[in-house]
Amino acid sequence: MNLKKNSEILEIVYLNHGIMRINLNDPTNLNALSEKMIDLIQKNLDEAALNKDVRVIIISSEGSTFSSGHDLKELKSARKNQDKGKSFFNKIMVKCSKMMQSIIKNPKPVIAEVGGTATAAGCQLVASCDLAYANKLAKFATPGVNIGLFCSTPMVALSRNLSNKHSMEMLLTGELISSDKACKIGLINDVLENDKLKKHTQNQAIKISKKSSLTLKIGKEAFYNQINMSLSEAYDYASNVMVQNMLKLDAEEGINAFLEKRPPYWQDK
Repeated sequence: MNLKKNSEILEIVYLNHGIMRINLNDPTNLNALSEKMIDLIQKNLDEAALNKDVRVIIISSEGSTFSSGHDLKELKSARKNQDKGKSFFNKIMVKCSKMMQSIIKNPKPVIAEVGGTATAAGCQLVASCDLAYANKLAKFATPGVNIGLFCSTPMVALSRNLSNKHSMEMLLTGELISSDKACKIGLINDVLENDKLKKHTQNQAIKISKKSSLTLKIGKEAFYNQINMSLSEAYDYASNVMVQNMLKLDAEEGINAFLEKRPPYWQDK
């Protein structure tokens, strides 16, 4: 295991099996998504996307709060600017939206490991990941409505994971929900005992890391591309993706290995 600290608020851990852990490490500030934090996450997501040694990404955090969302103190300070903060607010929203989309567009699977409260853009971060696991202490909310600021950007991620009624209930009430309810409504995949969360997340990452990274890239991209298509468009698109996938060396190797009853040897080609 190789530990690389990017800064005092974020650490990167490279584990065996090509697993990269992005760990939010600013618990005194509730792991808020400040401009600096967003920039660091973006930088490491971009680097991981191009790093052939990275096969799976885990996003985790230190402390009892996974992430409280945008740094409200930072936003308040920007109101002192001549434009009352408008240009800074716009910059932060653009950067944060880009970072969230980078998770979706990243060719590597991204897993959220939630060991604490995730609110507002912190909840959005969880919803943006491909998979999410939480412990029994974790809670989730989009509480912007309580302070006069509707969680409009978290709404985008929520509405692509949950039903309309469940999304609107979280957005309109701003109330915290338990990890059990979050799992029931589809925000997260599973709830683990507090001391088993990290091991479970890493085991899931290891399982995924053993697949062809090319196949994972093709599949992840296809999943998010087809999700808003009509049924016929989605089938046409997915059929073409499967044809192109079948022509790859890893597909040929995987089928041969299955028929010959042996483990596959992936070349990621």
